Amino acid sequence: MDRIDFDKVVDRSNSHSVKWDFTKNVFGTEDVLPMWVADMDFHPPEPVIKALKDRIDHGVFGYTFVPFSVTEAIQDWMKKRHDCEFEKSSIVFSEGVVPSISTAIRAFTEKGDKVLVHSPVYTPFFNMVKNNGRTLVTSSLIYENNRYELDFADFAAKLKEGVKMFILCNPHNPGGRVWTKEELEKLGDLCVEHDCLIVSDEIHSDLVFEPHVHIPIASIKDAFKEVTVTFVAPSKTFNLAGLQASAAIIPNKELKAKFKEVQQQQGFFTLNAFAIAGMEAAYREGEPWLEQLLPYLNENMETATNFIEENLPALKPMKADATYLLWIDCRELGLSDEEIKEKLLYKGKLGLEPGTKYGEGGEGFVRMNLACPRETLNEGLERLKRAFS
Repeated sequence: MDRIDFDKVVDRSNSHSVKWDFTKNVFGTEDVLPMWVADMDFHPPEPVIKALKDRIDHGVFGYTFVPFSVTEAIQDWMKKRHDCEFEKSSIVFSEGVVPSISTAIRAFTEKGDKVLVHSPVYTPFFNMVKNNGRTLVTSSLIYENNRYELDFADFAAKLKEGVKMFILCNPHNPGGRVWTKEELEKLGDLCVEHDCLIVSDEIHSDLVFEPHVHIPIASIKDAFKEVTVTFVAPSKTFNLAGLQASAAIIPNKELKAKFKEVQQQQGFFTLNAFAIAGMEAAYREGEPWLEQLLPYLNENMETATNFIEENLPALKPMKADATYLLWIDCRELGLSDEEIKEKLLYKGKLGLEPGTKYGEGGEGFVRMNLACPRETLNEGLERLKRAFS
């Protein structure tokens, strides 16, 4: 395979891009460099683009169904990349991981039931629990030596309060932690002991840097497999969020039936024609592209971390095990979250995600998206420096 030019700057303006065309709505000004929402500024693998063009060239866009070849592509990918095996019948398709989380909440819990999440964590976890009328319970992560650790004592105490569902983020967003097998086993054992279902968001599982290894929690023990619903998607891995395609892996037949029942109640039938074509091409032919992407992202992570440590010693970047998201501790600046935001926007002209979006423990942090060409990254880092100099 030819070398992929990830240094190429792609003009994403006027493409209905949330990141690039929605800045005024989000930040109140268009005069910022957007490095916030979690998509990449790279073209996806060429085989994906070809598959989409071929589908367009066919020219007829009637009702579709997801063929078994897509299921097999996901099955093969999970086996090869994550040593995770499951039956084809375990897969259920969805338009996205966030809608799937909402579906799982509605399928497996009742109004008022307690749903547990770690904090800080991906914002929609909180929103989906609250929007569906469930009771949100949080277990704060331990911030230690510029890294997040799990508080098992607190987690166990919360489960004892009658929690029905735990939503796991693995790899963790925004901190980039890849939870180890030992950590996941402790979490799983506690959930089994307390009869708590596990919903595992593993959307960033393909974006893991060596020597770290992603382990699907459902793959550790048969007992975990029976109580776990795992969500995966090509959207983060191959920059295909706009296609709206994801999959739920649900080995437990009873849970799968409940999940599909709620989908049917919501009127969901199948994926769109382009989601089907793009998803299969990505999982079938996207691996060589991914193998070039990962070292580029890791170098971006190293570049950003080194720059901040050398030029902004009051900031503490959390070197991620995975993802292209840099979680930065700004608390030594002695500024409020509003003051941090104002300096970034009006002095640095830089649009980042405020840590307060990610729940308790996110105060004083910001999240920076590094999935961009080196030229864009360097510009963003200079703006970060200007904001706090």
